[in-house]
Amino acid sequence: MSGNGSYGTSWADQWDHNPDPSPAADYNKKTSGGGMAGKYGKKMGEGFGKTKEVAATGAKKVKQGTSVGLQWIKDKYHKTTQKH
Repeated sequence: MSGNGSYGTSWADQWDHNPDPSPAADYNKKTSGGGMAGKYGKKMGEGFGKTKEVAATGAKKVKQGTSVGLQWIKDKYHKTTQKH
């Protein structure tokens, strides 16, 4: 998109003359634990654990189903190529 005449500057760079805040300043801010992070952090952690368990169970089921399906195909192939 170099043909739009911006010469490498974005819209924000052209119209916002204030310096950008440092990302390290936001990272170093400490919370007292009484906000949303303290209130919902534990529940979110539990939710991610449950999600991981469900994903692992789903992956096992997919693997097992694939294995059964491939075995069924192999059995069908062997039955058609087998001569009595």
